Amino acid sequence: MIIVSRRAIKFFNFVAGRGTRLNGIALYPFIILNPDSKITPELINHERIHIRQQMELLIIPFYIWYFYESFRKGYFNNRFEREAYDNEHNLTYLATRKWYSFMKY
Repeated sequence: MIIVSRRAIKFFNFVAGRGTRLNGIALYPFIILNPDSKITPELINHERIHIRQQMELLIIPFYIWYFYESFRKGYFNNRFEREAYDNEHNLTYLATRKWYSFMKY
């Protein structure tokens, strides 16, 4: 389910820390998008990739692993973001994606 909410994005920007400007966030089963950002099919695909990752890891373990990797390696170097950024332009990616594809990153 896609939700467009300035208030929710503002809250998550606050939680994420100074200088953060989120375009969207995937919190299973919701995709929350920033109405001030350009909402594109690629952005939605990026967040849908995260939803699939969350489902594969049964949600809570995903968040633990995601934050651990983000803390250790940085946001752009964690395996979940790398998979999502590498494939966000391939709008058919989820139809052919194998389970646990994030592991190769």
